Amino acid sequence: MALPIEDYALLGDCEGAALVGRDGSIDWLTLPRFDSGACFAALLGTAENGCWSITPSRNARPAGRRYRPGTLVLETELEGDGGKVRVIDFMPPADGRGDLVRIVEGLEGAVDLRMELIIRFDYGSFVPWVRRTERGILAIAGPDGLLLDADVECHGEDLRTVADFSVQKGERRHFALTWFHSATEPPPVVDAERALEETEGFWREWSARSTHHGRYEEAVTRSLLTLKALTYAPTGGIIAAPTTSLPEFIGGTRNWDYRCCWLRDATFVLYSLINAGFVEEAKSWREWLTRAVAGSPGELRIMYGLGGERRLTELELPWLAGYEGSAPVRIGNAASEQHQLDVYGEVLDSLHIARKHGATVDENTWRIEQALVGFLEHDWVNPDEGIWEVRGPRQHFTHSKVMAWVALDRAVKAVERFGCSGPVERWRALREKIHRDVCEKGYDDELGSFVQAYGSKRFDASLLMIPLVGFLPSSDPRVAGTVKAIEEHLMHDGFVLRYDTGTGVDGLSPGEGVFLTCSFWLADNYALAGRLDEARALFERLLSIRNDVGLLAEEYDPASRRMLGNFPQAFSHVGLINTAHNLTRHGAGPAHDRSSGQAAR
Repeated sequence: MALPIEDYALLGDCEGAALVGRDGSIDWLTLPRFDSGACFAALLGTAENGCWSITPSRNARPAGRRYRPGTLVLETELEGDGGKVRVIDFMPPADGRGDLVRIVEGLEGAVDLRMELIIRFDYGSFVPWVRRTERGILAIAGPDGLLLDADVECHGEDLRTVADFSVQKGERRHFALTWFHSATEPPPVVDAERALEETEGFWREWSARSTHHGRYEEAVTRSLLTLKALTYAPTGGIIAAPTTSLPEFIGGTRNWDYRCCWLRDATFVLYSLINAGFVEEAKSWREWLTRAVAGSPGELRIMYGLGGERRLTELELPWLAGYEGSAPVRIGNAASEQHQLDVYGEVLDSLHIARKHGATVDENTWRIEQALVGFLEHDWVNPDEGIWEVRGPRQHFTHSKVMAWVALDRAVKAVERFGCSGPVERWRALREKIHRDVCEKGYDDELGSFVQAYGSKRFDASLLMIPLVGFLPSSDPRVAGTVKAIEEHLMHDGFVLRYDTGTGVDGLSPGEGVFLTCSFWLADNYALAGRLDEARALFERLLSIRNDVGLLAEEYDPASRRMLGNFPQAFSHVGLINTAHNLTRHGAGPAHDRSSGQAAR
């Protein structure tokens, strides 16, 4: 069975990714792309679905691990009979190759070790044809090929490749796994030591560019490195997570593929990258966004593939049992076909942020924005599936209407502040109309709070966005009442739930953990309202649940103290970066500064 989610660490080369357990086993690997069919899928099944372990032969036990500072080079220490070793794992930054390198270094005594490599292409479904090479093996099935180069003797055993070897103090053994298209010749073998030096240099140089300094610098740097690792370098798109189907509830069915690029994340990602000084990455993300949304505005998707692909067909993989029996395992995501009104606001908001930070007003981009606003002028009155991608009936979700207001507000500001052309008087009038509509239909006087959907009595953590996007100031009694209602009804052991899944509003079985991004939003609300002690306390509690190498999943179960959902989750790390930035500024000004000041309403 796979380890607890928090027992994994991320490796990445800005094109593919791997998860390494505390025990030295790599249980998830996708090459050459994040969305490729995993060749190690033990995370969602058993070892027979693919993994790569290097561990002491007798009485193996973890002895600690860490990332080398400012890098994505992982060091895992393992003890066994006779001594201790360190396994150094990394993926050299992609340069048209797909490599995963492991170096075993003797630290104490002499340790006997066993290496087991189980390759199963296409999510653990295909056993490859394997032949030996001078220093390892060559494995091929269909379009995929993997070349293992090792400086120890390997042999086949029960459809796996194994090696038994020993390492004494000061000795190093090298292993490199390289993906290649099976129709081509295998690429040259990796020089492991040189690749280590270059990989460490790449990550150190990149992380040193961060302009975020102060109390939370270590946590922010690790989160920025995670975002960079989840960036698909050829296009600039940033995936939500490198995994699929890690459950939001153990044994449940809320298991989704997050290896896609969500438009909703765009604003938050841009804000976090820009505020940390990574302008080029922010520019690449904006350009990916502009390319992805180009086309008919009525056909806007809520998420796209790494290169902007629109067809993300959802399939189930019945041969995988699921993480701790959480089935089904899915690839692709049917939510990509949903209509979610809020993404129009997110797109306009993200491009507004880019302009505020010096991006030139590109005529083609502005034409796309105008087309999106033109569509929204007629569509904002319609129900949608909402921010949480419910698979129940469409509703008039309050958050969706707020983000429609954001779209109109940012279009107006583009004309007023940046000299863009457009029917600004009409947009101003519609902006005011949407605002009145939300305040009349999305607010419940009896509850003293905004509600999940028009006419509903339910609460929703997405309503925490109301002051963050400038729809209403944090001093407005309706905002304060909404925050209070969320504290009373959606708080679980000090963290925030998205909504009550027991109501059946989303068309799925009930049960999930607290949603970490929503907890960061609450901390932002506290900061915006001047409740700085509470903001810092909540933020530091969120920091305390990171795993030992500083990573966060999508959700968390306070009762079992376990992470839930896909891992590591970009949205959680973006929330960490943004809240740290707000608190570093001592809570002054709007928490996300997304509208250049709170709305004067």
